[in-house]
Amino acid sequence: MRADLAKNRLKAHTALFVVALIYGANYTVAKVVLDDDLLHPMAFISLRVMAGIVAFWLLHALWVKERVQRSDLLRLVLCGIFGVALNQSLFFIGLDYTTPINASLIMTTTPVLVLVASAIMLNETIQSKKVAGILLGMAGAVVLIIYGKKFAFNKNGWFGDLLVFINASSYGLYLVLVKPLLVRYHPLTVVKWVFLIGSLGVLPFGLPELMQTPWQTFTPHVWLAIAYVLVCTTVLAYLLNAWAMQSVSPTLVGIYVYLQPLLATLIALLVGKDVLAWPKIVAGVLIFTGVWLVSSPDRKASA
Repeated sequence: MRADLAKNRLKAHTALFVVALIYGANYTVAKVVLDDDLLHPMAFISLRVMAGIVAFWLLHALWVKERVQRSDLLRLVLCGIFGVALNQSLFFIGLDYTTPINASLIMTTTPVLVLVASAIMLNETIQSKKVAGILLGMAGAVVLIIYGKKFAFNKNGWFGDLLVFINASSYGLYLVLVKPLLVRYHPLTVVKWVFLIGSLGVLPFGLPELMQTPWQTFTPHVWLAIAYVLVCTTVLAYLLNAWAMQSVSPTLVGIYVYLQPLLATLIALLVGKDVLAWPKIVAGVLIFTGVWLVSSPDRKASA
């Protein structure tokens, strides 16, 4: 029994690492499309939502064919709002008013928000080692984000900062809200409804911009970048996150957010777009130590 539990946790960790790697690479890949204004952010989000709906409903029809109970519909609606509609939209909208570095720093609050929400809504115990792990991971992520960059909080960007913070809070709430559903249902059952419900808050704003997109100007390189975002960052990442959460806590899923800037830095180093420096090495050690502290099982629970 204990061996099976350990094996499931290892698989969950592997899935979460793959998700962090996908998001880490996404920083570089998505810039191919967004930096040249080839596809408006809300149009891009609409594409992601539609890709998720098609993929998840098709896969569910082929392999699962499971229905949800009426008593869980409200929770599914909330997951759709916080996990897709607000989570996908507010970050990009907020980024129009603030700076990327401000947005990245604000997103480091996500694991803290998940820890607090889990304690309130799931009655999870706030262990001192989890708090220490989150603080270490946050310190490492902040070092990576601000090293060699300028950041500022000013009166013109407060609205964007607020939207990004609401986005971070939405993702944290989603992780906590979706956990009970993933205990009762297959991940495909959950994510197919989450995306369908979430699309109602995205498509009315994104479809008009999608219709105005100059598709004929897209190069094969751009199409590959779009395919990566739709297949990996959307379908695969959401599915792996949901599958991992069947075995681990929302707090553990949340702290893997800190691996994203680290892996993004490593990818940038590999492609020659960044330079290795001691602060980045220290940041990496802090992040991995933080993840280890949060992920290590409680001795009392495993005894």
